[in-house]
Formats: sequence, C-alpha cells, structure tokens
Amino acid sequence: MIEDSAKRIIDKHLDILDKEGFKITSPEKREFNFEASIKSGKESIKLLVFFGKKGIKTILQGNKESDLYRRVNSILFGTDLFPSNEIIEPESYIGIDESGKGDYFGPLVIAGVFVDKQIRDQLIKTGTKDSKELSDYEIKNIAAGIKKILTIRNYNVVTINPEKYNQLYLKIGNVNKLLAWGHARVLENLLSNVKTTDAISDKFGNENYIISSLMSEGKKVNLIQTHKGERFIGVAAASILAREKFIDWFIKQQKELKLTLPKGASSLTEAAAKNIIKEFGEDFLDKIAKIHFKTTKKILSE
Repeated sequence: MIEDSAKRIIDKHLDILDKEGFKITSPEKREFNFEASIKSGKESIKLLVFFGKKGIKTILQGNKESDLYRRVNSILFGTDLFPSNEIIEPESYIGIDESGKGDYFGPLVIAGVFVDKQIRDQLIKTGTKDSKELSDYEIKNIAAGIKKILTIRNYNVVTINPEKYNQLYLKIGNVNKLLAWGHARVLENLLSNVKTTDAISDKFGNENYIISSLMSEGKKVNLIQTHKGERFIGVAAASILAREKFIDWFIKQQKELKLTLPKGASSLTEAAAKNIIKEFGEDFLDKIAKIHFKTTKKILSE
C-alpha cells in the first residue's frame, strides 16, 4: 500500500535526524499524510510525507531561511552535497541496503548489487528507485526485472531470520553493529565474484561499524556511507531485492500461521503479538519477532 510506503519514508527520515541529535516527535497520521515536528533550540519545522493517487511527496514546512531548515534540508535531501540534479556515480561500485530493521516481525535482510555503466543504464529502465516509494506489488515486479539484468554473481542477499537475529543481538548487543555485520558479509560475498574499488551504503550509526566488520578484501574498498544512499541506482536496486525477500518471509509465515503479521512496530503489531502468544506460547515470539524491541516488554507486562 502507498500509505505503508509513506510511513516507511518518514520513519527513515526521522531515524536519520534522531541520530544527528535533533529533537523529533513521533509521526502522526493525517487524512492524506504523515507528519512530525523537528526542533533545535527555539526553532521548529515540520516534515510531511503525503500519499495519494499521484504518489508520494515529501516536503519540509517552515521558515526556509532558518538555520534548522537549511541543516535538515541538507541532511535529508543532500542540497549541499549535490547542488545539481544529476547524481555522479562511480564507474563501478557495489550498492548495499537493508530491509526490516524497524519491523518487529520478520527478518533483517541485507542486499548488495554490483553496478557498472551498462548495468546502471539497464536498471534505470526497470523503474528501479528507493523501495520505500514502491508498493509490495511494484517491488515484486521490479525485483524480477533486476534479476534478469544481473547474473547471480552480481548480487548477494543475506537474510537473518528472527531466531538467528535474536541470537546475534544477544551476542553483539547493538542493532547498528549487527546491521554492519550483515553489510560487511554481503560486501565480502560480492567481492569474491566481482572487481571494484568502491561501495556505497546508506549511513547508519557510527561509520566505523561496517569498516571494523570487514575482512581483508572489504578493507581494500573505498566505502562511502551517505544519507539518502538510495539516490544511487545500485543502492536503490539493493533496497528492492532486500525488500522482496522481506515480503516473501511475511507471505510464507502468514500462510503457515493463518494469522496477520503487521509490518512496522505499532498497536497493530502489539495486538498480533498477543494473539500469537495465546495461540503458540510466549517462546514462539523468538522465531518470528525481534524480541529486544520495546514491544515485547510491553505486551508481556500487560
């Protein structure tokens, strides 16, 4: 649903701003949009993500001359980094992105895609763009087109199912470090098949997380971590392949369990988790959910 895509977009933007130290409010749903406030000192602006028949539109609302507006606009939309409309990409590189980080149910999926000029031109024709702007139906169709273009050597997907995710979280103790571990594995896997000197990923947490997780081959690559990494076609393609695998997990589990598993983390998620505990027992959550989420503590305390 386009509404779900809009929610994922505003959540991703707010996550970025939260890590940058801004004071943010939780997104509120209106009739045709989600909105949240962003504050720094005495200044305040709003972030709005609209959804409707014409698609999704993201805007900042506030004083465009204010320091806060300029800073947020630069971080989210890269106006300082890319003053022109054209994104200049390396001749060849590996794009990496993930799906499922903010979802209580389901796996964490990380995908990587190798891109050169020929592949880039072909991917553009498929309609490849940030997966958060696409419906589940569009994801499936575009992912099929991407796989026709890429050979199995040119992409890699690592799926960390909930049970394994929970084990790794207990060991690592930090979501961003766990995510970095997955990014590093995808990058290393691809580097055994392709030759390139660059990799691009969406920025999250400490930039050293991924670097410290890399092995010998990965440490030779120039790793670029940037906000709004999906501007690059390789990262966008990776986001679609990761999201496709994430969607497939939900389809399979809902069919087997005969229960609806909402995406994200909301009151609907809590209700579904309670039904699962009644049906299968508390221990079953470990097999289908990321149990370190506050959702687990909340439903068990109730």
